[in-house]
Amino acid sequence: MTNLQNDTFLRALNREPTDYTPVWMMRQAGRYLPEYRASRKTAGSFLDLCKNPNFATEVTMQPLDRYPLLDASILFSDILTLPDAMGLGLYFEEGEGPKFERTLREEAEIKALQVPDMAKLQYVFDAVAQIRKTINGRVPLIGFSGSPWTLATYMVEGKGGTDFLNTKKMAYARPDLLHHILETNAQTVIQYLNAQIAAGAQAVMIFDSWGGALSHNAYIEFSLNYMQKIVAGLTKNNDGRKVPCTIFTKGGALWLEAQAEVGADCLGLDWAVDISEARERVGDKVALQGNLDPAILLSTPAAIEKEVVSILASYGKGDGHVFNLGHGITQWTPPENAAAMLEAVRKHSQQYHQ
Repeated sequence: MTNLQNDTFLRALNREPTDYTPVWMMRQAGRYLPEYRASRKTAGSFLDLCKNPNFATEVTMQPLDRYPLLDASILFSDILTLPDAMGLGLYFEEGEGPKFERTLREEAEIKALQVPDMAKLQYVFDAVAQIRKTINGRVPLIGFSGSPWTLATYMVEGKGGTDFLNTKKMAYARPDLLHHILETNAQTVIQYLNAQIAAGAQAVMIFDSWGGALSHNAYIEFSLNYMQKIVAGLTKNNDGRKVPCTIFTKGGALWLEAQAEVGADCLGLDWAVDISEARERVGDKVALQGNLDPAILLSTPAAIEKEVVSILASYGKGDGHVFNLGHGITQWTPPENAAAMLEAVRKHSQQYHQ
């Protein structure tokens, strides 16, 4: 494999010294970029983009080519490739996001759920290998998956962003059924991420988009415990390097101390938590990633710079900080504002690494 020309991101995840705070953006290949919109139009649909390694490579590279200050790339894919491979029939409705043709509500259907054959996801692993080759050592490549709980909400509700009443009803009335879904998902994610690592992913991230919707005890039981199981099952070293793992629960600031104990190298933070407080709470157990409010990128370069300065100062001196948004970049972000953020991070972070 090609030598990495920029390993700042990986070193930060491992809390090793860096010259500046590395930065990447969740959803950095996305609809805010005109070149992405052009590729998507050519591909025909979002799923066609995801399932064609050539297109997935093309759009993964677009932000890297536009923004030389990015310190990592992330595989272009979707968390819902897994339920799709389990036969639930993923489709996207214009303006409404992802939906499934079949949902898991009946006991017999739930009990029949199995870890899918990873061959059904070969297009993802092919994309990882192709992207890694195309990046040619410029920056590391991040692979990712949804968390078992977040995947389960889509599988039970049939869509995202709901009040999760069907999933929560199952959690309280028939926890045995939900645990079967979660266990199946966890074993699937372990195989899926390890296959991404084998194909060339140099770090991995678990997105728990909906964990923050749970009560305190339910979060530990139905979300965090399964992420811990995944972290324990991941390939730890590949290609002569450690493969660090980040877990990110949106709305998860209540559980930072518990998250820091599951064995991940880094915790992702949304914008609702102060990063200095988060650092105090987890100590030196884990690196922290975050946590600019993506909405700030809709404002002005001066406002963006001010907020970047504030977050960097809040984290303070020392290593173990990966600068990122607190969630995915919005499609209405002017691309030049993303550039302003990246420039501000590079300009103002070096003083914290001397």
